[in-house]
Amino acid sequence: KLYVSLALFSYVIPFGLVYWAEQFIESGLTSVLFAVFPFFVIIFSRVAIPGEQVGIFKVLGVTLGFTGIIFIFAENLSFDIEKDFWGSLAVFASGVMQAAVAVTIKKFGKHLNPLSMNLVPVFAAGIILVGISFIFEDSSTWQFNSIAIFSILYLAIFGSLFTFTTYYWLLKRMNVVILSLSAFITPIVALLLGWIVLSEKLSFQALLGSSLVLIGILFANFRGLLNYYKQRFSS
Repeated sequence: KLYVSLALFSYVIPFGLVYWAEQFIESGLTSVLFAVFPFFVIIFSRVAIPGEQVGIFKVLGVTLGFTGIIFIFAENLSFDIEKDFWGSLAVFASGVMQAAVAVTIKKFGKHLNPLSMNLVPVFAAGIILVGISFIFEDSSTWQFNSIAIFSILYLAIFGSLFTFTTYYWLLKRMNVVILSLSAFITPIVALLLGWIVLSEKLSFQALLGSSLVLIGILFANFRGLLNYYKQRFSS
């Protein structure tokens, strides 16, 4: 059941919704809307996992991180309710679904191997999405050249195999709210890569937003860091 839930609600539906929505809304708006993910992790974990600690520092950290994401994309952020409503709703729903799945796996998936948690659902989701693409996509536009094949292999190995296996391994060992903050790191990494590889300029707003994200992560980890140093100095 967990594998089926993962395949449908962590891959097929949420990724399908995001990729569909990206046709209609700006990437900045997508990033901001998906950043609700940690907030719903807090809500769901409070309901489903009473023993999972969600204190004021974690809530403050998530709030600061979310504010930072808004700052990062503020220059290109716009919303037209007539044009963007359904796409925005799709991305928002994707973030909520991913949060629900993260908390579900945290509660019921402790006995599962992280590699199998990645392999089985991704394989099943891939078959389902390929079937859907044959039905709804125009196959005449598909291109299987060297660039496309390299992109697929890169995403399969580094974007799926290593990334999600590591994520599920950490999910079994870390506080789920702390781990959900990794969603805030991706835009910062993208900004740095754009600056290093493509010589893109980093605006003051982007730097301010990135700083808020990092401060938010520090706040969310504050109690854990405090306990760590207390134990270290007491010993």
